[in-house]
Amino acid sequence: MFDSLTDKLGSVLSKLTRRGALTPADVAAAMREVRLALLEADVALAVVKDFIAKVSEKAVGEAVVKSVTPGQMVVKIVHDELVEMLGGDPSDSGAALGFESAGIDLAAPAPVAVLMVGLQGSGKTTTSAKIAHRLQIKEKKRVLMVSLDTYRPAAQEQLAILGKQVGVVTLPIIAGQQPVEIARRGLTEARTGVFDVVLFDTAGRLTIDDAMMSEVLAIRDLVKPHETLLVTDAMTGQDAVITAQSFNEKVGITGIVLTRVDGDARGGAALSMRAVTGRPIKLLGVGEKVDALEAFHPARVAGRILGMGDVVSLVEKAVTNIDHEKAEKLAARMQEGKFDLNDMLAQLQQIQRMGDMKGILGLIPGLGQAIKQIKSADLDPKSFKRLEAIIQSMTPKERRVSDLIKASRKQRIAVGSGTTVADVNKLLKQHQHMETMMKRMKKMGGLGALAGMMGGAGAGAGLGGMIGNLPRPSGPPSGRR
Repeated sequence: MFDSLTDKLGSVLSKLTRRGALTPADVAAAMREVRLALLEADVALAVVKDFIAKVSEKAVGEAVVKSVTPGQMVVKIVHDELVEMLGGDPSDSGAALGFESAGIDLAAPAPVAVLMVGLQGSGKTTTSAKIAHRLQIKEKKRVLMVSLDTYRPAAQEQLAILGKQVGVVTLPIIAGQQPVEIARRGLTEARTGVFDVVLFDTAGRLTIDDAMMSEVLAIRDLVKPHETLLVTDAMTGQDAVITAQSFNEKVGITGIVLTRVDGDARGGAALSMRAVTGRPIKLLGVGEKVDALEAFHPARVAGRILGMGDVVSLVEKAVTNIDHEKAEKLAARMQEGKFDLNDMLAQLQQIQRMGDMKGILGLIPGLGQAIKQIKSADLDPKSFKRLEAIIQSMTPKERRVSDLIKASRKQRIAVGSGTTVADVNKLLKQHQHMETMMKRMKKMGGLGALAGMMGGAGAGAGLGGMIGNLPRPSGPPSGRR
């Protein structure tokens, strides 16, 4: 998400930061480029005009002119205005680090009713299951899911199946019941069953119509939801903003869940949504997996857009996904200067558990070059699986002593892993590089010296090299070249 916008804004703002002093003409020229970049990202025109006016006014002010680094001051102004556009408070020191509150508000007597609304095809049912799973796992809440979609074939069955997959209770289906009747039964079940939260998944339509809105209003009046969440597809751009406006005016939403943001390179819907509707984006759907749902933090997103990274989210991913016992063992071996192919395999598996490599790199400040290497390499998750397959096709002794792997062994490993000898050579070369780095690190004083070593060649050099050596699909594997 925001890939194109990040590249363009990064280029514009880097020109400003290289200048020793800024004139009003410099700022005006930069703002023209920023305006164009935002419009190309499908941000609403009214939002773009307001944003440019605010940044321009502050960027030519006395504080910037007298600043030691005027270019950096302009970058900060752009960042703060982005945070405000996205619904955050740039003056809050916690928000500046990405700690502003996000997610679903459950501050109400149990069972807390959450009403899910949106058009058909926006991912509403799947998102309901993701939210229920998130509340149950992270918030330790007992959740009941209720499907009110009696129109789409097998919609109720779909929610029941998803409920089983994520371990969340769903209201039993009674054929012939209408949505309002089902909602009433769901409320009763939530109260008698002592549930903390009850999620109502309403029916969608291909377009907004009076019948749909009347039904949603009747359900809303019955269940009196504490949260009414609009689920909308980020890929639809400005159509998503128009949908949000309509639902907010007619139903009254409390927040927005943007789905398929991992497939939206422009990000205009996210940037426009809060400014146009006045309602916050609460969650982002970032993939198909049941845990591919993130809280929306304006300051963190602004940092990603400007290429500043998002260390807080990176740490959260690591805490959630990394096997800490294995990580500690690997760190201890690295401290001793040891790094065999078993260690490399463990490292690869830990990285994969954190998610998509493009997304992970986007969270690390200063790794713009590495991210560009990934894009040019057209990296996909299968590349990591190929690396795993190569190492797993080796004998235990070969993994411990990589020098044993000569020509005939390479051919056997290539055939066993479904790759090529060239792929095996690339992996061995990368392992050798990493092993050498571990030994140097030990001589230079252990893990504390790693940052300096990496910094010497650019923060992304080692990682970028590893990415460049990932094997690519090259037709049917033969094991020979």
